[in-house]
Amino acid sequence: MGVLRFVLGDQLSRELSSLRDLEDGDVVFMCEVADEANYVRHHQRKIAFLFSAMRHFAEDLRSRDVVVDYVALNDDKNAGSFTEELKRAVRRHEPERVVVTEPGEWRVLQMMKDWREELGCEVEIRPDDRFLCDHETFDEWAEGSRELRQEYFYREMRRRTGFLMDGDEPAGGKWNYDHSNREPLKKAITAPERPNYSVDETTEAVLDLVAKRFGNHFGSLENFDYPVTRRQALHYLRWFVDEALPDFGTYQDAMRQGSPLLFHSHISALLNCGLLDPKEICDRAEDAYREGHAPINAVEGFIRQIIGWREFIRGVYWREMPDYASSNKLLAQRKLPDFFWTGETDLNCLRQSFKEVRESAYNHHIQRLMVIGNFCLLCGFDPREVQEWYLVVYHDAYEWVEMPNVVGMILYADGGLFASKPYAASANYIDKMSDYCGDCTFSPKKKTGEGACPFNVLYWDFIARNKERLKGNPRLNRTYATLERMNEEKVKTSRKEARAFLDGLVATGDY
Repeated sequence: MGVLRFVLGDQLSRELSSLRDLEDGDVVFMCEVADEANYVRHHQRKIAFLFSAMRHFAEDLRSRDVVVDYVALNDDKNAGSFTEELKRAVRRHEPERVVVTEPGEWRVLQMMKDWREELGCEVEIRPDDRFLCDHETFDEWAEGSRELRQEYFYREMRRRTGFLMDGDEPAGGKWNYDHSNREPLKKAITAPERPNYSVDETTEAVLDLVAKRFGNHFGSLENFDYPVTRRQALHYLRWFVDEALPDFGTYQDAMRQGSPLLFHSHISALLNCGLLDPKEICDRAEDAYREGHAPINAVEGFIRQIIGWREFIRGVYWREMPDYASSNKLLAQRKLPDFFWTGETDLNCLRQSFKEVRESAYNHHIQRLMVIGNFCLLCGFDPREVQEWYLVVYHDAYEWVEMPNVVGMILYADGGLFASKPYAASANYIDKMSDYCGDCTFSPKKKTGEGACPFNVLYWDFIARNKERLKGNPRLNRTYATLERMNEEKVKTSRKEARAFLDGLVATGDY
């Protein structure tokens, strides 16, 4: 036969580099394997989403007269790993060569590099050009820099792509409208009603399979209504641009109990698995601005998340691996407590976030960074445990996007490679940007003593215990000046209460 083209579960794009020159006689190979579902105990909903999206993508290819060899997880002879299943496929089809698109994760690339020897035939690994910045371009931009700043990379990406540019100048006269995107949500403002997508026979079969094989994994499969096809993904994108994008910018940092999505796009999982393309997403958003449907602060903030942050994070990952995974500049060692899995905590902001991620495999970026992430930073949780948790629970999480966000942005474990300071905050931030504190056991206004929010004492404990590592950071000069002016007894009380709280965290590791 001709070429065997191996497509991974996060490569569900007809424009994939390994599919671009399909010819008669070629076979597209896809497989669901236990190793990938179990190398961390992924959220049940994430596994179901990917398996369903993969099966629908295979059917879409078949409808276009493409020959697809698809191995389902419950196929009798499924060997359970990419390598072993690819060996079986090579034996079945005897291709002249195998063509793959480079994977998103470093560990899978190491597998691919061994395939030529293991398969006994030529293996061609093509670049993943679904991204707008290739590895060489990022490395060239970053070369010689001790610190990488996303804002400068983002401006370069605006110039390279032309998004939101008026000639040589940024649309609206500014590169960044983040100052307009930090409003708390007024009570009278309601989020638009979202579309939901009915479960067809293919998805129903996947849900049954996941419930049987992975029912002991974190998360829930109830009320599954997420897009799983290219057509549904495009519909969801159109809905977002029409209904939610206009208010996205202003309220993107806001949080409301019982309203997990608000004006967020919720398309990151669709983008990261290939059902949507970054360029088409940005094109639609920019069109909304040019046509007067959405304001510049909303569209700029949204496009920045894609061509700025997403592309930047990927560049950091591939430039810094494999050593980046073990970064721990703040020497954090505390074990992750059980309530990260059970959700059973008196801290309402955490309880709400854990409830939402259990139900949907999703939190928006402020919950991830300034609620859960901030708590992890203040408590000094082991970066490897935090990385695994984020990889497990979110349906848009792959190591290339999860690891730099956790290591660099959330935990400052890389010592400031790209974050200019640790994103540590007391209870005041959460109180300002959400309604969580009104239903909480603790008061954000109390700094110490009975009923005081643990975020307050944890904040000053974090600042004090990391003084030698962080005091030289110019963005923390005022913070450390405040610490030095604080009453010594007040500091001791804060630290004593912080230690009591931390010592009371239960971490059995049974989850």
